Amino acid sequence: MSPEKGFLPNISRRIGDILVNSGLLTPEQLSEALEAQKNSGVKLGQILVQKGFIEEKKLFGFLSKQFGIEFADLPAVEIKEDAIKAIPENIARRFNLIGVEKKEHVLRVAMEDPLNIVVLDDLKMMTGYDIKAVFASEGAIISAIDKYYGAKTSKEALDEILKKTNGEVSEIELVREDQAKGGGEDIILLEEKGEAAPIIKMVNLTIYSAIKANASDIHIEPGPKATKVRFRIDGVLHPQPAPPKKFHNAIVSRIKIMASLDISERRLPQDGRTKLMIDEKEIDLRISVLPCGLGEKVVMRILDSSGLKLRLEDLGMEPENLAIFSKCIKHPHGINLITGPTGSGKSTTLYSALAVLNEPGVNIITIEDPIEYNLEGINQVGVNADVGLTFASGLRSFLRQDPDIIMVGEIRDFETMSIAINAAMTGHLVLSTLHTNNAPGAITRIVMMGVEPFLMTSTLLMIVAQRLVRTICKNCKEMYEVKPDLLLGLGISRSLIENNIKNGKIILSRGTGCELCTKTGYKGRVGIHEILEINDEIRALIMEKAHISKIKEAARKNGMLTLRESAVRKLFAGYTTVEEVIRVTASDVD
Repeated sequence: MSPEKGFLPNISRRIGDILVNSGLLTPEQLSEALEAQKNSGVKLGQILVQKGFIEEKKLFGFLSKQFGIEFADLPAVEIKEDAIKAIPENIARRFNLIGVEKKEHVLRVAMEDPLNIVVLDDLKMMTGYDIKAVFASEGAIISAIDKYYGAKTSKEALDEILKKTNGEVSEIELVREDQAKGGGEDIILLEEKGEAAPIIKMVNLTIYSAIKANASDIHIEPGPKATKVRFRIDGVLHPQPAPPKKFHNAIVSRIKIMASLDISERRLPQDGRTKLMIDEKEIDLRISVLPCGLGEKVVMRILDSSGLKLRLEDLGMEPENLAIFSKCIKHPHGINLITGPTGSGKSTTLYSALAVLNEPGVNIITIEDPIEYNLEGINQVGVNADVGLTFASGLRSFLRQDPDIIMVGEIRDFETMSIAINAAMTGHLVLSTLHTNNAPGAITRIVMMGVEPFLMTSTLLMIVAQRLVRTICKNCKEMYEVKPDLLLGLGISRSLIENNIKNGKIILSRGTGCELCTKTGYKGRVGIHEILEINDEIRALIMEKAHISKIKEAARKNGMLTLRESAVRKLFAGYTTVEEVIRVTASDVD
């Protein structure tokens, strides 16, 4: 058995000399080992065994005989429960020792340094027993501490989290739980220690609490002293009660098993997904594991199809925006683009559009990375880069499937864009997304991909930029008066402010914070939209390769609402707050 770092007791130079005098080491071997210790800081006993200068059993046999102290092979020893209870866990971990057996007034204790008189005296005073110390390797003691104290502390940790959350562990059924790949010491130890159940319940509680809170993501992060758990609720991360640091690897292993990932691989990122049944509702979890400096970070994206709103009226569009959107998505051919950062609701908008277009006489095909929600009556294909199925290759194949409408999850490069344009020019309606800050910016992005302006103008129908703003909690909503100067600082025109003055006052809304909204004042989100319809004037500017500012100016003259203006309408309508308008649309101010 090759020992890990710190597995053997700390052997001094004096003991090394005794080993040489006993013929178990040569002077050259001792010198080489001492030099290696000086450079690495690793314990001398470990170096001697690693280099093959002496066998581990011979070394421990020599130490036992030399000092007249028994050697305990802990993995083979049955440790008694009363001996464990005699020494608190914090003391066992601090001094790396563990009680083995208690007989009358004598407590037998396994230690890596049984010659430490100070620790022996402290143990005697603390426990009230005479202490009989025995030799054991450091690694074996650590494993024994984890094994015999672990089950108790994991249950206590679970109870502590339950107490903090005032919750209960719901039964979560995996719709499909494949055998995880690889080995993984954590899972083996969990089973041996019998503490798998508390860890599984801890993970279940975290997932169930997140779903109850309507969270979109769960972040489980390793810290220097503690594991950190956060839920993304309405676009903002909120800290949650977290388990002790020592359970982090076990929790990550459990999540990997749920997603059929390799639990023995901790050096590379991994992605997977699983399906859960919670309260008779099916939930999809998209799981990403990322190795960091302090351990593996896990992010779980919660995909609840039951909460998916597919009515266009539920997207939060202003009446004029909804009219343009409805008209463009029903066009027989062309390209409609939805833009915005990750988490801005682009997928929901696309799915809502597809729900409107999904009729028996229409063939709709999508390619997504990944498929977030399954829509009945629509042929959905997931990207699989490992076998060469990309957005571009999938889109090229779609054209041979006689589609009427094609949805591409994201256009990232010239190849995908050019195929989409070709599809639009040959009579297909194409829906897709881009990552840009605003609607006019998408035109610049497409030009940078290498697309000729005349191809763009002949196919583009509409570009939608969108964000999500948090809505005020209805349970704790209150009205308050605000001064016009504050709103002028938001870039709101004086005329718009004057139009919203009632009885000489401007009244806005805010949430005071309650149990229902977890003291945030917000509950839910609504979309804000900037919709650029490609009319003849915009086409002419694109052909001229006009600057983005000119395109935006022309669009606003034609009635386009900017993201900030859309958000301000939500503000005056009592949906959101001044702070939220500033937070979400800070980049939209000229």
